[in-house]
Amino acid sequence: MTPEEQDLVMGLAVGLGEGPTRTLDEVLAHFGESDGGALALRLLRDAMECQDADDVEMALIVHGAADASVEEFLELLIELFPAEWHRDHEDIVSMLGKLHSPKTVPTLVEATRWVPEHLDFDECRALAVKAIWALGGIPGEEARDALKGLRDAENEIIRENAVKQLARRGEL
Repeated sequence: MTPEEQDLVMGLAVGLGEGPTRTLDEVLAHFGESDGGALALRLLRDAMECQDADDVEMALIVHGAADASVEEFLELLIELFPAEWHRDHEDIVSMLGKLHSPKTVPTLVEATRWVPEHLDFDECRALAVKAIWALGGIPGEEARDALKGLRDAENEIIRENAVKQLARRGEL
């Protein structure tokens, strides 16, 4: 994406105390698309091919502005999550959590164990906590077993959140 296109997409984002300065229709028209989900998917694929962290962020902004389904993004998000060249790991975990899909369990478990370099400062382990809460919303044995395994984690925050999710599910 050009810097001008990034500025256009950033206009869709809601800032502190400000609403969007652009409409989705303006962005779609610029990119020659009629569907926000399709544009977000195209932009995400392009960003992954170029390994451009800023463009990943732009694709996710378009996705959110279009209120697009996450279903179509499942495989790409699973592939993108462990890449160290971007900064959107928390957003990816949040998106995967909306799916409540057993397919996401391995990625969410990875998110509880791995701390990307850009989140190394976070002693509260927000990425892991988001992943644990996402696991808590997934029905089935695989998610339950993952949460049970996290009860024994070294990190107290991870242990406590795993126990909370197991209790919420009635599986303690």
